[in-house]
Amino acid sequence: MHKQARLKGLYAITQPHPDGFDGLLQQVAQALIGGTRVLQYRDKQPDAARRKAQATALLALCHAHDALLIINDDTALAQAIGADGVHVGREDDDIAAARAALGPEAIIGTSCYNRLALASAAQQAGADYVAFGRFFPSLTKPDAVQADIALLGEAKRSLRIPVVAIGGITPENGATLIQAGADMLAVINGIFGAPDIAARCRRFRQLFNTSERPPS
Repeated sequence: MHKQARLKGLYAITQPHPDGFDGLLQQVAQALIGGTRVLQYRDKQPDAARRKAQATALLALCHAHDALLIINDDTALAQAIGADGVHVGREDDDIAAARAALGPEAIIGTSCYNRLALASAAQQAGADYVAFGRFFPSLTKPDAVQADIALLGEAKRSLRIPVVAIGGITPENGATLIQAGADMLAVINGIFGAPDIAARCRRFRQLFNTSERPPS
């Protein structure tokens, strides 16, 4: 399957667990059972050896469930463990450097906030997907820039690569984003803050099964 064809559905982003990595690993397993297709490992702490061990364990778990592992903002770590890709900063040279390090088959994504021009530049630089948001109030990044839902439709009409929506997304508001043009919903607390993570992910997955896109 072409790599971009796999960039559909639920995109979970990790957050620290109060019980440490064992707790996080159990949560991720439940998210994968529930239908998460892409997992981003996001950990800003400086302990490189710990992060490498954790990312390696997550990669094995993701591949056991036929899901992809993306590393947040650490191309060297993605290269070291053979991750499926990396999510980098918004500068074109970040994308080019990641591509040079990881090769043509790696998945490279970037955040474009509420700016279609950034997304167009990212596509030109070789990104495989772009992420817009936040679309709704976010517990993880409450001060993140606000994006208009209409941006998703504009992006789908003008870009050739998958579009990700992020920011305060729930099963109750996610269908609106899919109908507007989102190929993936990126969710953090809406998944990992749920009492039943697998059930929450199944609810998100159902949105993709039932939502119909308007004609472009």
